[in-house]
Amino acid sequence: MPGPTFLRGENVTLRPIEEEDAEFLAEAINHPEVWPTLAAVDPLSTDDEREWIENLTDDDDIHLLICADGDPVGTIGLNRVNDVWGIAELGYYVHPDAQRNGYATDAARRIVRYGFEDRRLEKVYANVYPDNHGSRGVLESVGFEREGVFREHAFVRGERIDVHRYGLLASEFDH
Repeated sequence: MPGPTFLRGENVTLRPIEEEDAEFLAEAINHPEVWPTLAAVDPLSTDDEREWIENLTDDDDIHLLICADGDPVGTIGLNRVNDVWGIAELGYYVHPDAQRNGYATDAARRIVRYGFEDRRLEKVYANVYPDNHGSRGVLESVGFEREGVFREHAFVRGERIDVHRYGLLASEFDH
């Protein structure tokens, strides 16, 4: 039975991640189209995901499951929450079978609104690889602006690549 809805978007619901989600999370994060976009290099088992779920309450980060029609399609979170500076990093992924349906954009818009309205954040930022056009489109649709480039910052599939930094200020966010 799925957990309680925490946030509701236009087409998705965001709920706390629970132990029963471990199998979906392992399948999604190990997908060859997902893990290279996340700076993840190690395969993760269902047990690894269960352990991660057990430790979710050990930090101030917010991790939620993205669901469409009650089924999990991805995850989203506000990471590296810094209450002193009022900033957090947005992170998300959607299983390739559910991509191009607007789920990531809807989820991102909703969790960013939560960050600004309920957590009193002043800025949310995100990092994305230059060739991840889908993720860049999500960020730009929500109102994020590219702030800069970390040159040759990441090592992905045998080569050094740039990382683009996007940011959105609370004063710029259009609900």
